[in-house]
Amino acid sequence: MKREFAVGVTGASGACYARRLLEVLCRDATVHIIVSDVAQQIAGHEGVSFEGFDAVYHDIDKIAAPIASGSHRFDGLVVIPCSQKTLAAIATGYADNLITRTADVCLKEHRKCILVTRETPLSKIHLKNMLAAGDAGATIMPACPAFYHNPKTIDDLVDMVVARVLDHLGVEHDLIRRWNGYDA
Repeated sequence: MKREFAVGVTGASGACYARRLLEVLCRDATVHIIVSDVAQQIAGHEGVSFEGFDAVYHDIDKIAAPIASGSHRFDGLVVIPCSQKTLAAIATGYADNLITRTADVCLKEHRKCILVTRETPLSKIHLKNMLAAGDAGATIMPACPAFYHNPKTIDDLVDMVVARVLDHLGVEHDLIRRWNGYDA
């Protein structure tokens, strides 16, 4: 059976992470894409487009989409990048749009809900919201690439973050060279 995921893109820098995740997921899965208005503006500024994927596109205000219901079975949601505003909404159960409602569904149904947060430095409010979302069942995954694979390009750094997301979704990939110790 084909796997099914939702990808929410919110108003934080890092649209390249979402674009790369979509490139991989849309190959073999049914993917629902929700892009906030601010995310669309930031993506345009960063030179990233979310058009052209073989996916189901949803308006952020379409709260009646199938993924907004616990009775619609799907494998999980990734919010990438996840703005601190969206994190705060998810952490407090404030489901006022399709991204936050889908996150709410994932948490109540015990499905994967991965939040790829993007902000630095972090305030005490940000940290409390991360803890609250994590306590509710979300996986908090700040966009922090590793360097042991000796990245040569920005794409290598993006792939490192996206690879970790794919690992947590249980999606096979070959985006990175995995750690085998210092002598490997």
